[in-house]
Order: sequence, then C-alpha cells, then structure tokens
Amino acid sequence: MKVVLKQDVKSLGKKGELVTVSDGYARNFLFPKNLASEANAQAMSELKNKEQAEKYRIETETAAAKAAAAKIEGKTVKVVAKAGQNGKLFGSVTSKEVAAQIKADFGVELDKRKVDVEDIKSFGTYPVTVKLNHGVTASLYVQVCE
Repeated sequence: MKVVLKQDVKSLGKKGELVTVSDGYARNFLFPKNLASEANAQAMSELKNKEQAEKYRIETETAAAKAAAAKIEGKTVKVVAKAGQNGKLFGSVTSKEVAAQIKADFGVELDKRKVDVEDIKSFGTYPVTVKLNHGVTASLYVQVCE
C-alpha cells in the first residue's frame, strides 16, 4: 500500500514522502497514530503542489541571493574605527559592523553570521566572503580607516 507520510517516521522516511508499506503496518500503526495518509488522488495532488511550491520558493530565494551578490561582488566597504598611536585598533572590526556597513552602502540586508571576516585589528584592506542563500557567495573588500 502506498502512503504519504504526515510526519517523520524512523527507518521509513521523512514528512511528505511517498512510501510503500504493508497493508497491516499502515492500518494498524501509521493510520491510528496519524503518521500517514493513504496515497489517493487528493493526497497525491497535495504532495505535488507542496513540492512545486517549495521548488518555486527556492528558485525565488536563489534569484534574490544572486541579485544581492551582483550588487556587492568586488566592491569595497569602508569601516571607520578608532586606533591608538601605533595604528592598532581599539578592539577589532566585527562581522556585525561589516554587515551594517554593507546595508548602509548597498541596501543589502545580511545576517552577521553570514559574513566571514578574519580577525581585523589594524588599518588596511581585507578580503571578506559573504554567504548568501542556497550556496550563493560574494567576495568583497573591507577597508578599515580612521
């Protein structure tokens, strides 16, 4: 019997998958615990619609990520920091500051955890990698000045 899983079932499959199980297992275990529903025409069309909606959502998010990457790819972001006499910064330039400056300069909203910044403790220009959704990355430079 073919069933569509409503929840993850250990050693059987993930939520939303179409699996084949024995009739007794489906009637005595999966259906009473509301873990699966019979794979009739309505359930199959719902499964197909959910898959198409998920595919469309991923495509739109990837397109938006590529557009954002094109905006910031190869650009230079200037971050102002205070330093002591010998040019060593008080503290360091963090990914939070870089993400805020990217938003201010280019209008691209980024999570600070997606910005890969090495330890910046002095003036200069440093390469930074930004990881956007679904494997889209962009490289840019951070120029630290006084």
